[in-house]
Amino acid sequence: QVQLVESGGGLVQPGGSLRLSCAASGIIFKIYTMDWYRQAPGKERELVATFTSGGVTTYADSVKGRFTISRDNTKNTVYLQMNSLKPEDTAVYYCGAHWANARSYWGQGTQVTVSS
Repeated sequence: QVQLVESGGGLVQPGGSLRLSCAASGIIFKIYTMDWYRQAPGKERELVATFTSGGVTTYADSVKGRFTISRDNTKNTVYLQMNSLKPEDTAVYYCGAHWANARSYWGQGTQVTVSS
């Protein structure tokens, strides 16, 4: 059974930091591209960051310089370090995994709220 389980969300003040984690099981983690998405109320799902199996990372313009995606293939875990958080970062954050034409998998999401 494939599972992606996000954790680390919560309430933080503007300018604060959070680190999200996504633990994967049931896949050959090291060959998968791992992604972080977010969805705010009333808005479309947004791709935040991507980390390919070849080590290429990409970021949405809205988070460049503030967020960092990383992965630990020995722990089957992908992380999203979120610094200098802004109220507009408030959303449910989801991790995803995909490889070639295989089925894509998604976690259940974790809530991030940035508010004073």
